[in-house]
Amino acid sequence: MALLRWSAPGDLFRPFEEMEREMERLRAEMDRLLPGFRSLRTARVGVFPPLNVSEDKDNLYVRAELPGMHPDQIEISVEGDTLTLRGERKPAPLGDNVSYHRREREFGRFRRSLTLPTRIDVDAVEATFNNGVLTIVLPKAQEVRPKQIPVKAQ
Repeated sequence: MALLRWSAPGDLFRPFEEMEREMERLRAEMDRLLPGFRSLRTARVGVFPPLNVSEDKDNLYVRAELPGMHPDQIEISVEGDTLTLRGERKPAPLGDNVSYHRREREFGRFRRSLTLPTRIDVDAVEATFNNGVLTIVLPKAQEVRPKQIPVKAQ
């Protein structure tokens, strides 16, 4: 077993970042060589919709890009520590005698699940949809929120 010198926290993840860059390069090459299979690959891997997950001391925030969709086409559920988004984006109708020269916008059914990093108050979850961006606010459970404890003098 080889020992590696520990120099900085970022070094721990460097090999994984390099692998991720190489995987992305290979995906891009596959998309270039086989453009018709892109939507199948994306749906299978589960990278649609793209998500950002952030938090503050009281809440987790999940933001998903869903351009061209309506709130009634989106289903959100929380089961245990897993948040799941489901829906179906339908292709825009084309007029008569119209054909595509290029078709990059994906459509079809999607399901995206992610493990939440902390316990949440499921009954207080809220979701809003504005300009194609779904924002889900997931309040943290009271027992995991930071609490200031005052020190009393005796």
